[in-house]
Amino acid sequence: MTAELVRGQNHPLSQSRLEIRVAAGTPLVASATLSDENGKARGVDWVAHPGAPTLPGLEVSRQAAADHRLAVDLDAMPDAVHRVNVLLALPTAGGQGPVRFGTVAAPFVAVTGLDGTEVASYTITGLDAECAVVALELYRRQGAWKVRAVGQGYAGGLAELFADQGLTEAHRLAGTINEAVARGLARSVPAPPQRTAEGDRTRQAAAPAHGPDKGGPAVPQGAPGPVPPQPTSPYGPQGTQPGYPADPSAVTQPSSPTAGGPVDYSHPGRHAAAPPPPPPTVPPAPPGQPAPPVAGDATGWSMDERLYNQVWGMFEDLARTTAAYRSAVDFADSRMEKELDQALSDPRSRIGGQGEAACEAARTKHAQLVDQARAALDRDLAQLAAEAEVVEPALPPAYARWDNPVWHGYRVPMEIPMALRVGDLSLPESELLRIPMLVRLPLERGLWIDSGRPASLDDSSADADELARLAMDTAVALAARLLAVYPAGEFTGQVIDPAGSAAQALAPLVQSGVLATTPALGAAGVADVLTRLTQRVDLVQMAVRGGAADALPPGLDTAEQLLIVNDFPHGFDDRAVTQLRYLADEGPAVGVHLMMVADREEAVGYGPLLDPLWRSLLRLTPLPDDHLADPWVGHAWTYEPALVPPGSQVLQQVLAQVTMARTKYR
Repeated sequence: MTAELVRGQNHPLSQSRLEIRVAAGTPLVASATLSDENGKARGVDWVAHPGAPTLPGLEVSRQAAADHRLAVDLDAMPDAVHRVNVLLALPTAGGQGPVRFGTVAAPFVAVTGLDGTEVASYTITGLDAECAVVALELYRRQGAWKVRAVGQGYAGGLAELFADQGLTEAHRLAGTINEAVARGLARSVPAPPQRTAEGDRTRQAAAPAHGPDKGGPAVPQGAPGPVPPQPTSPYGPQGTQPGYPADPSAVTQPSSPTAGGPVDYSHPGRHAAAPPPPPPTVPPAPPGQPAPPVAGDATGWSMDERLYNQVWGMFEDLARTTAAYRSAVDFADSRMEKELDQALSDPRSRIGGQGEAACEAARTKHAQLVDQARAALDRDLAQLAAEAEVVEPALPPAYARWDNPVWHGYRVPMEIPMALRVGDLSLPESELLRIPMLVRLPLERGLWIDSGRPASLDDSSADADELARLAMDTAVALAARLLAVYPAGEFTGQVIDPAGSAAQALAPLVQSGVLATTPALGAAGVADVLTRLTQRVDLVQMAVRGGAADALPPGLDTAEQLLIVNDFPHGFDDRAVTQLRYLADEGPAVGVHLMMVADREEAVGYGPLLDPLWRSLLRLTPLPDDHLADPWVGHAWTYEPALVPPGSQVLQQVLAQVTMARTKYR
């Protein structure tokens, strides 16, 4: 199962011989540096680049290309090497082509085994003026190797990057690489063509020659001329059998250009990934009006990634425009207070109407500033609302609300999506505008559905019972989402319900048969489930760290596990609490995820022992609550859970599809 990394995230490597694949929309220079335990390269002989492509355990490409394959053998690395940095840079030879990553498609990097199985992947987004970037790093930690998504860019190019890694000859080394790239620029491989509906099995017509600035290579003198046309198969492209090219010569010969066209020597079946399809076309806007929004117009290599980036762009836009409005209002308030103090501090202005006139002028200026700020906010909110209207219907099931019609056409997916919608976010200035709250998959931390009574409710038992029911409904809806967005057989759930108080809320999960076992009851059931999951975490950790993933017991369920714990801490002794904390800390890295439905106040009897547990979980609430704060501008966002509409049968229909797919999978 591939781990789709985000910047800063790491993933264990269970194999020592790897291939690092790079796919981009323009030719790039691929290099790699070896670093010691302090993260410093000890000299130019620790750098693999087009001029010196081979080092012990490492080999990089010899020229600029849109696709790269870097071979890595971690067992062959010298003992002094603790880190392998994968570097990408835009070629500067010839003064043509893009000069910064902000003008090209986001590069895609994947770490694969020798059999082509992807271990981890990373799309390097967020670059702008940078022309060189540290894409990934393979690092040694306690005898085991891991991969981390870095994405650190440098506007000063390779020279600045090498200097940051401690190389004293950074500028000379960067010049050497540029010279080597210039010598091989004529052999640069263009970006792979877009795949057609037939799987890109048919021969494409040759395109006119493009220079490096257009993403194509320069053609050297003496390049092969046109090849005589081949006889047409009576079956044509439509009659070609799957897996075979339409023209037999395509198996052994490179695609042939027309006169003056470039030669593509790459095998059509060896493209790791096709470049992203063009974004949706934005219809022209009337003069003086903003362009109408279009779903999926953000950057990305798939519509899933584009919609994910677009949703986060909407979140950032709302945070930014609200912060600007609040700042403007704060400025207007402080300015009015200052002017009022100045007007009233002079005793002479208190006589007659001078003081009142000054105060009225200050209030008028304040109102004008606030009105201007509000007008700008309303303009931005209207644009965001229009964007939300077109984005929400286009969202895939993993990102969509339960009332979205996309769920009625739901089918069990073949791949894991990038993220999962866990609710909606809003701000007081824009209560009608809801931004989907997306969390990346696989989950990096557990979830805590808070069943405690907020201050807005009284302490009556009816309110407490209703809140507990809503909390469990929220947990069931989130669990159903997780089970629905994973491929068949790759995700399963277990429930601990010591007192059996959640039987009604759990009915959709139990009756559909999507749970691995029936909910565990009593102290014995709690101990049994926690012991099995703890043993699973221990076994997988040892297998991953020892590089023996194939040595796991044959009966071990390798699917990711979701443990739903209701009514904590009832039914938990000290040993069970310790096991629960262990699962919360160590479980997510090896596919065991925790979802707790609990009231923190009821666990005060354990004292500060459980404080690390609560802090490690993402707190969600069954009722709207403004407890989420972003570290960017510090807004307190109001969170609303993603609940199934009352009376809807969509949850049962989706779970039935999941159960049917699991039956076929088994």
